[in-house]
Amino acid sequence: MLSRVAESIYWMSRYIERAENVARFVDVNLQLLLDQPAGIQAQWDPLVATTGDDALFSDKYGEPTHETVIKFLTFDTENPNSIISCLRAARENARSIRENISSEMWEQINDTYLMVTETPEEWTMTEPHQFFTDIKIASQLFIGQTDNIMSHSEGWHFCQLGRLIERADKTSRIVDVKYFILLPSVVDVDTSYDDIQWGALLHSASAFEMYRRTHGMILPNSVVHFLLLDRDFPRSVLYCLKNAEESLHAISGTPIETFSNPAEQGLGQLHSEFAYAQVDQILNTGLHEFLDAFQTKLNLVGEDIYKTFFALRPVDRISTVSQSQMQ
Repeated sequence: MLSRVAESIYWMSRYIERAENVARFVDVNLQLLLDQPAGIQAQWDPLVATTGDDALFSDKYGEPTHETVIKFLTFDTENPNSIISCLRAARENARSIRENISSEMWEQINDTYLMVTETPEEWTMTEPHQFFTDIKIASQLFIGQTDNIMSHSEGWHFCQLGRLIERADKTSRIVDVKYFILLPSVVDVDTSYDDIQWGALLHSASAFEMYRRTHGMILPNSVVHFLLLDRDFPRSVLYCLKNAEESLHAISGTPIETFSNPAEQGLGQLHSEFAYAQVDQILNTGLHEFLDAFQTKLNLVGEDIYKTFFALRPVDRISTVSQSQMQ
């Protein structure tokens, strides 16, 4: 497979997953607004700060509000991580590789992009939950098409790799927002409002029912374990790392538990770190610090994937001429 095609498939999948997770990210706060007790002010600046785009937001909008944050994370074309920017980038990547994906996949990406561009911002402000639900459903339809229509060969594994790395990153950020920033005061810990927040967090990751089947009562330690360390839940960080590593090895042909490039080495180390982690140790040493270090390491894995599979390399002119003459 051409590196150009592989890179487009990889980023097409990442951008679709990113758009879905931004919708989930905002939905955390929207669900908290519905249930929060009177007198507790909604916080919107953590959503922007955790995406890493707080400087850009501050320059354009100043003080974060309900309207400005939703607009910035949804419709702002100058924000490279907004939903509309992610869908546009996914659409452009898909357009450049139309012959490598099914017509249904292309139509799903195109329809989702058009849905967002044609949705009035005023309607999004009045019916935000429905809008973000539509984004999540559209992403799930695309994932279903890739699994059921696309051949599970090299291209599919690049698609999987991009989606799972993006999902692991965003799941960790959603947990980080709730645990480190969104809690208004330590006096709310172990109160009914704290339970509401943890429940909203689970709902935002579509994890509520599966969590209740596994753990029953909503307890902070159990929620953190489920979203970070559960081996069976498809949106947990450990599950994403495990399956991303399998796709990476399927691409390179290197056996699991060995490595032939820095990307495999870094991803394998991250997988092992989570596979043998215990939630009590993570919380005792600091959840925010643990997740912040994880996001840095995951970014390095992304850079290594680019260098290994996508980066252009200088061609040795002498060896090229020799090969040409032999042919």
